[in-house]
Amino acid sequence: MLSLPWKTIAMTVVALLHPYFFTEVESSPSLLDRINQLPGQPPVTFQQYSGYVTVDDKSQRALFYYFAEAEVDPASKPLVLWLNGGPGCSSLGVGAFSENGPFRPSGEVLVKNQYSWNRGYLYWLPLISETLSSSLSFIARDNVVFLQRWFERFPLYRNRSLFITGESYAGHYVPQLAELMLQFNKKENLFNLKGIALGNPVLEFATDFNSRAEFFWSHGLISDTTYKMFTSVCNYSRYFFNTSLLLCPNSILDYELLDLEIPTISIVGNIIKAGIPVLVYSGDQDSVIPLTGSRTLVHGLAEELGLKTNVPYRVWFEGQQVGGWTQVYGNILSFATVRGASHEAPFSQPERSLVLFRSFLNGHPLPEAF
Repeated sequence: MLSLPWKTIAMTVVALLHPYFFTEVESSPSLLDRINQLPGQPPVTFQQYSGYVTVDDKSQRALFYYFAEAEVDPASKPLVLWLNGGPGCSSLGVGAFSENGPFRPSGEVLVKNQYSWNRGYLYWLPLISETLSSSLSFIARDNVVFLQRWFERFPLYRNRSLFITGESYAGHYVPQLAELMLQFNKKENLFNLKGIALGNPVLEFATDFNSRAEFFWSHGLISDTTYKMFTSVCNYSRYFFNTSLLLCPNSILDYELLDLEIPTISIVGNIIKAGIPVLVYSGDQDSVIPLTGSRTLVHGLAEELGLKTNVPYRVWFEGQQVGGWTQVYGNILSFATVRGASHEAPFSQPERSLVLFRSFLNGHPLPEAF
């Protein structure tokens, strides 16, 4: 949980920007969204923007975003869209200010994140992951409208290389968004999509969640007896334990979370077939979506698509330390682990996550030696 002082700062950002966006009048729409300085922010050399983009004129539904330009030569850098999971986890409070954004909270002020992803790229996050998962096609449509209208506001970036990244439940809405963007591109080339990266993603409920027993046992967290009970008695293939109950849970959230069981690994396959590179990475200490399940799914997808292994499973390095392990299929589908990382890899292992991220965006193999 974030500390109380930082919660106050995060809320202040949204509250202050809302009237600023709607009341100022300047020549460029993007100037209306420019942030002069966040509360407690240190001096920086890059520009920041945030505001609302209407995605439904009739209902006046809008999505909030935060955008930070690259620290160096932003005119030549690709765009990176980051989405947190949940569903319902804030891409602002968690993603931008706890993981890979330009700042980290420190008491009442902000300090620079030396491993921020905008050190070499344009870091961009609309807060679209806060919608529940009940209507994923509905969310994907909203996201595409957001992208179209955001590029109208920032036409300078319209033709930039675009990478969509995210973690956890973003394993659902990142592939779905990418697939819808590719469908739009068949009619009009609107999006210069160059790749997607999925961190500790939910791709197939049964495989992902049934991997927990093996993870707990292999890490010495449970006994042999518990492991046998775990695998013979517990059923992680369904969200509800007893589907024959006549009484339904009161919470709409529980009902909507049944969408967790809808696999998206096939959508990832469609994206690869369209020629878009995909990276799936896992923190090797993540027990929420263990690497064993993700690795199994990626390997199975590679076999299904007939992709040959061109980089056999090997170690990669961050500086003089082992950063993790990786395997690449057909120069288009990559799997990597991040050593010592948890469910939120950029939070628990920021430097290794940055090395991984840079390599993917640059189309380079992960470092083979220190």
